[in-house]
Amino acid sequence: MPHSLPHDGGASAPPARIGKVAFLGYGRFGAALGSLLRDAGIAVRAYDPGAEILGAARAASLPELVAGADLVLVAVPVPAMREAIGSLRPHLAPGQVVADVGSVKTVPAQAMAELLGAQQPWVATHPLFGPASLARGERPLRAVVCPNPAHPDAARRVVALFERIGCQVLEQAPEEHDRVMAFTHALAFFIAKGMLDAGVPAGAPYAPPSFQGIAHTIETVRVDAGHLFAALHRENPFAGEARRRLINALVSIDRTLDVSTEDAAPEDIAALAIPDLGSLSPELRETRELIDDLDMELVRLLARRSELVQRAARAKATIGAAVRDPVRETRLMESRRRCAAELGLDPDGVAEVFEVILRHSRSLQERRSSP
Repeated sequence: MPHSLPHDGGASAPPARIGKVAFLGYGRFGAALGSLLRDAGIAVRAYDPGAEILGAARAASLPELVAGADLVLVAVPVPAMREAIGSLRPHLAPGQVVADVGSVKTVPAQAMAELLGAQQPWVATHPLFGPASLARGERPLRAVVCPNPAHPDAARRVVALFERIGCQVLEQAPEEHDRVMAFTHALAFFIAKGMLDAGVPAGAPYAPPSFQGIAHTIETVRVDAGHLFAALHRENPFAGEARRRLINALVSIDRTLDVSTEDAAPEDIAALAIPDLGSLSPELRETRELIDDLDMELVRLLARRSELVQRAARAKATIGAAVRDPVRETRLMESRRRCAAELGLDPDGVAEVFEVILRHSRSLQERRSSP
């Protein structure tokens, strides 16, 4: 199981701080991660002939890209990883750390071990988020860092970098990571692809609640990284096993369901049983789980709102506007009260909630605008 990377407890000096990151590959994910790094005060430069990179962040060549960088992130598709690392190798200076951000870890780790070896520090990583989840403000952010006994200091530096952008960092060996991803990430893509090809009506307005979670998974796969589907399965050495186990289980269930109830043997009936929720009332447990899910969604929405509030603060600073806008706040409270009343909620209670949210928003903007 993954676990948080341990700190040295003060036994050794903290790792050198990464202040400049170079991206080889700057697609949707690279650009999203680059934005997070810039918000944390980290300089970003990128090289990608197929992407539009504006301003000083754009590097015209690989030598220009790596010049002065503390960390070079290889953000290309996994099948292109070996070639990309090989193209970087001649231009790297001693001590520059190289890391990948692929969804598969055994392939990049092997490529870096062979091409960079003990001479150039390298780390295999997998940020467990994508452009769409970042845009929605989903939290907490998580990232996997694979321990590298040959370059432990490089791993500590990369861990510190992820923590600076608010990530919870987990440690996993490349093979362990890929096995877990095969039975989670890869299977989610596989199921979503199958349901899409089967014509499942994900947007049906009358879909029952039991389908909503599946529909959300399908949409997340399509928006976040649908283009990764084939590579995710072909490059992960454990994905085939995961697919076969799922398919065999589904085929077995399908055959059992074709047997009529009258002809079904006791073992067939038992095979179709879905484990219950134990001694707790199924209705109560399901309701509590739904409440927990909804609470987490509310937290994610609040995080997204906070990001938008900070964006508004930057816009106000640009035009010299005051942090507080009493007219807008009054209109906002009136509209929330009306909406609450229309939905059968207590307007005063909803107004109290939004008073707290507004105080938090003002505090964020004031901190942003303070010198």
